[in-house]
Amino acid sequence: MGMGCTRVVERVLASMGKLSGAPAVFKQALDVTNGGVLWALPALMANGLLRHTKNHFELPKGFYGTTHIFLLLAFMALSRIKSNEKLRYTPAGEGGILLGLDRVPEVRTLRHKIDHLSKTGEVKQWSSILSKEWMDSDLEAIGTLYIDGHVRVYHGKKKLLKRFVSRQKLCMRGISDYWLNDKYGRPFFVVSTPFNSGLINMLRDEIVPRLLKEVPHQPTPEKLNENPLLARFILVFDREGYSPGFFKDMWEEHRIACMTYNKYPKGDWDLDEFHDQTGYGINGEDVKMKIAERGTLLGKAGEQIWVREIRKLTDSGHQTAIICTEYLSEVHSLAVRMFSRWCQENFFRYMLQHFGLDALTGNENEQADETKSIINPEYRKIESQIKSKAGKLGRKLKKFAEIILSDIPDAKEKENYNKKKSKLIEEIDLLKKDLIDLKNTRKDTSKHITLKDLPEEQRFSLIAPKRKAFVDTIKMIAYRSETAMASVLNKVMSRPDDARSLLREIYTQEADIFPDEKAGTLTIRLHHLTNRMSDKAAKELAKHLNETETIYPGSNLRMRYELVSG
Repeated sequence: MGMGCTRVVERVLASMGKLSGAPAVFKQALDVTNGGVLWALPALMANGLLRHTKNHFELPKGFYGTTHIFLLLAFMALSRIKSNEKLRYTPAGEGGILLGLDRVPEVRTLRHKIDHLSKTGEVKQWSSILSKEWMDSDLEAIGTLYIDGHVRVYHGKKKLLKRFVSRQKLCMRGISDYWLNDKYGRPFFVVSTPFNSGLINMLRDEIVPRLLKEVPHQPTPEKLNENPLLARFILVFDREGYSPGFFKDMWEEHRIACMTYNKYPKGDWDLDEFHDQTGYGINGEDVKMKIAERGTLLGKAGEQIWVREIRKLTDSGHQTAIICTEYLSEVHSLAVRMFSRWCQENFFRYMLQHFGLDALTGNENEQADETKSIINPEYRKIESQIKSKAGKLGRKLKKFAEIILSDIPDAKEKENYNKKKSKLIEEIDLLKKDLIDLKNTRKDTSKHITLKDLPEEQRFSLIAPKRKAFVDTIKMIAYRSETAMASVLNKVMSRPDDARSLLREIYTQEADIFPDEKAGTLTIRLHHLTNRMSDKAAKELAKHLNETETIYPGSNLRMRYELVSG
C-alpha cells in the first residue's frame, strides 16, 4: 500500500467516523531496519508511554491514531532519529512495519499530528501525572532532588532574550530549561522559560510549588512539629542558587533543605580537622573521603541562617566547600549526595549527544506573559558602558603608575615624564567624569521592567512552548526506558559502562518479525551483534523482557524476544 493509498484510506476512515486509527496488523518480515527498537517496548510501556494518553490526548478520526504517534516518537528517540525532518531519510515502509502499518506518516503529516496533540492535549497535566508516578516508584531516590539549568540555544531570526551559555562562554539567544533529576540522573520533569530570571526565581515561582504538590510521602505536619530538624526533602543545585536568604525562606516556610557549594569560602581549614571517612555511594560502592565539618552563620542581617559547612580535602590539597541546611544526615552521606551532581551533568551531555536535547521542536509563536518582569535593556546597556569605562580607567591608572623616573633623571627625561603624566591625568579625569555620569544615569534607570513596557521592536514571543513540553516528555520516557534496560544489562556485563552502547546497537540493529495469530505472539528476532559477549548479554536481556508478558498496543499479540539463532 503506497502513500497515496494511505491518504485515501485515511479520508475514508475519517468520513465514516468509525476509527481513530488503523489497527495494528503484522505480517512476517525479514531484515527490518531498526527492528531492534521493538526490544524497548516493554520498558516504554512500564514508564507510562501510553498509560494516560486516552485521558489527555485525542486526534481527529484518521489512519494514524494517538497510539501510532506516541510509539513512533518514542521509537525515533531511541533509534537516534533526532528530528522529524530526519525521518525523510529512513525507509517509510520499514518504519511502518514496527507500528503494524504499511508506512510511517510523512514528515508534514507527523508535524500536523504533533501540533494537534500539543495544542489540544493536556500536556502539563499528563507530564505531572507521569512525574508523580516516577517519584512514587522509587521513594529512596526522591529524598534528594537535583536541579540544574540548561540553555537551549536558538540560531533563528526570531527575537529571544539573551542569556549566558556556560558551555560556550558566550551570551546567546535561547530558552532556559530547568531540569529536575534524581541521584541516578533520571529526569522527573523540566520547566522552560524564555525569560532570564535565574535559578532562584524559577525555584521560588515554578519548581518548589510543584514539588510540594507532587513529591510523595512527605513528612506530615505532626512529624515536622515533633522534630524541628526534620526536612521534607533536599534540593541540590550549583553555585547559581547560592543565597542565604533563599535557604532561610525554604527552611522556615516549607522545611525544605538546600545544598550547594559555598560561593564564598573563608580561607582553608586546619588539616587536623579532616578525617578519613568511608561510606556508600549512590550505587552501593565504597567511597572514601577526607572530610571536616563546622557550623557556619551565613547571610547579612535579616537573612542569617546557620548551615552545616562540609569540606572535602582532595589529594592535591584543595578544599571543596559544601553548605547545606539538612541537619540530621551523616556528614559522609551529604558529601556523597553533593558530589553525585555529576549524574545530572552526564545526563545533559548524553541527551545533547544522543537525544537532540537542543533540537528546535517548532517555530510557531505564542504571546508571552506581558506582566513578566525582565531586565531593562537600557539598564543593561548602561551597565555594559560602565564596565567598559571602568576597564579603561583601570588600564590608564596602571599605566600612570608604571611611568617612573630613573634614579638620576636628566632634563629631557623629566620633560617627557611630565608630558606623559599630564596627558594621562587629563584622560583619567575625563574617564572618571564619564563614569560618574553613567552611574548617576544608572541610578535613575529602572533595573527591571515588565514585558509590555518594552519597545515594540524589542518585544519577543514564545516558540511553541506546549509542543516543546510534549516532545521533552516523550524524550524523558525514552531516556528512562533506556536507563531501565541498562540496569538489567549491568548485572550481566563485565563492563557496566558498555550497557548503553550495547542498547544503542540493539535499537538500530535489523530484526525479523514473526506474528503468530494462533499462538497470540509477536516474535522479534534480533540479528547477531558485533561480538559474542554482546550476543550473550542480549540473550539475558531477552529473558527479562519475555518475563514482562508485554502486549503490543492495539493488538492481542504478546511480545517474544530472541536472537535469530536463539
